Amino acid sequence: MSCEMTEVRAPEVNAHVKERAGTINPMLDCQPAGAQFAGIGIQDCIPLVHGGQGCCMFVRLLFAQHFKENFDIASTSLHEDSAVFGGTKRIEEGVMVLAKRYPQLRVIPVITTCSTEVIGDDIEGTINLCNQALKREFPERDIYLVPVHTPSFKGSHVSGYDEAVKALVKTLAKKGEPTGKLNLFPGWVNPGDVILLKSYLSQMGVDGTIFMDTEDFDSPMLPDKSINTHGRTTVEDLQNSANACGSIAMARYEGASAAKHLENAFSVPQILTASPYGIRNTDRLLQSISDLTGQPIPDSLVKERGIALDAMADLAHMFFANKKVAIYGHADLVFGLAQFCMELEMEPALLLIGDDNTRYKKDPRIKELKETAAFDMEIVLNADLWDLEKRIKDKTVELDLIMGHSKGRYIAIDANIPMVRVGFPTFDRAGLYRKPLIGYRGAMELAETIANTLFAHMEYTKNREWILNTW
Repeated sequence: MSCEMTEVRAPEVNAHVKERAGTINPMLDCQPAGAQFAGIGIQDCIPLVHGGQGCCMFVRLLFAQHFKENFDIASTSLHEDSAVFGGTKRIEEGVMVLAKRYPQLRVIPVITTCSTEVIGDDIEGTINLCNQALKREFPERDIYLVPVHTPSFKGSHVSGYDEAVKALVKTLAKKGEPTGKLNLFPGWVNPGDVILLKSYLSQMGVDGTIFMDTEDFDSPMLPDKSINTHGRTTVEDLQNSANACGSIAMARYEGASAAKHLENAFSVPQILTASPYGIRNTDRLLQSISDLTGQPIPDSLVKERGIALDAMADLAHMFFANKKVAIYGHADLVFGLAQFCMELEMEPALLLIGDDNTRYKKDPRIKELKETAAFDMEIVLNADLWDLEKRIKDKTVELDLIMGHSKGRYIAIDANIPMVRVGFPTFDRAGLYRKPLIGYRGAMELAETIANTLFAHMEYTKNREWILNTW
């Protein structure tokens, strides 16, 4: 009887940019969309999109699909003559119309698009002229105009959101008396995530401000038949961001530049923590809050952590172990969910990041994934949904699950692969915007959603569905 030595191959974690120059079936939206999302998170604010009417209309449609609510967003509605003569007059007209029509209006982000950036309209100069006109017409009102440069020919809604949050803080923040409050920049998250964060701050006894506060995007229908869908972040919140005890950025590419600006301009200490998907990353967030405020982590959150761990343990080894997952979307979401999947013993074998940010290559989470992954993993930067579809068709990766927003649903349907909806937009499943993905409770609920999605697929395909009888 002979013994032969078998070679143990080290897992390969390959991060690269897609080879094609063009984009087929993009997975992310444009920069102005992200800037508009930041704008509607502010109370008494109407973003003014400087471009064609579609740059506003189609984005509003996405928001309505995702949140099932309507939002006030204005457009300068440029036409062909503006391409020749410039469109700054449309900004002046739009600002004055909004000020006259909405007496409570306090903030107007002026959001550029690809056309107006190519034309080269002088946004800052036009805003100066608008400010003079506003003082003449409405001397008793303070209306803040914020220039937000978001050309659509680069970046995505992620970078547009980041640019808008930074512009708002840069324009409005001003030094005053210390507030003792904590700035929290969660990034592009849902109302359910915001409500969860507020619960964590309350349990820790921390007075904090969330930028942008979208809790009321899940708006009630009241007895008087009114529906108030608006952001909760106020002008005063933005002004006092310079006087906080510290800032925590929960997303490296979605709001972190605003926290960095506050540190550089006003000496507000800031911590960039991992996006709190899963147990360990939530641990990091709570520890960061404790470090900046001196407040201990209460037993109530320790208990919530334990409940989440118990729920995940009930599922991980029996149903999740070695299941191969593809995750697509924006970087903070994808990397955070990849780390979460590994906590569940799943294998995120394919990660697709959907825009051209060159900083992604040096993201420390890629290094962390390389050091911990015991399986092959491919990370495609500046990817599109064709990259996912092609790999499935070519059988270069065998997948048990897809995680991403609703735009990829037809790939999952055609390939008969179960899919869990995460990210933006999600419009083909009910109520996802009110369910948290972050934190301990988000980890538990997402793990159970993954499990139930796999269970339903087992039953419909009659693939070992008998296991569920003995679980």
